[in-house]
Amino acid sequence: MHVIRMGLMGLGMILASGLGGQPTLAADKPIEDGSKVVIMSPKDGEKVSDPFEVKYELTKGFQAAHAHVYLDDQYQKGFGGMFKGIPKGTHKITVTGATKDHGLVTATQTIHVEVQ
Repeated sequence: MHVIRMGLMGLGMILASGLGGQPTLAADKPIEDGSKVVIMSPKDGEKVSDPFEVKYELTKGFQAAHAHVYLDDQYQKGFGGMFKGIPKGTHKITVTGATKDHGLVTATQTIHVEVQ
């Protein structure tokens, strides 16, 4: 019986992972910790040229340690503030608060820009 439970648990993890390629567990839900994220620039809907800078403020709650930046839903590991070589067209930028262990908090903001 123990083996079956482990098998069902593993199956649940696989099914919960969806199409994202990473396991998603109930414990992975973003944490509400009072943090806030505000993207200062560019503004939502703004037309930008390449390269362009993204400025944001993270007001840390009791869990947030830093922010994660995503371009078109792709995590930008080690993001230094500038986007370079982004194809022309409309793109989505999301900034989300994260804990020291890279767990996400609920503080997030998304904007869209048009690269000229």
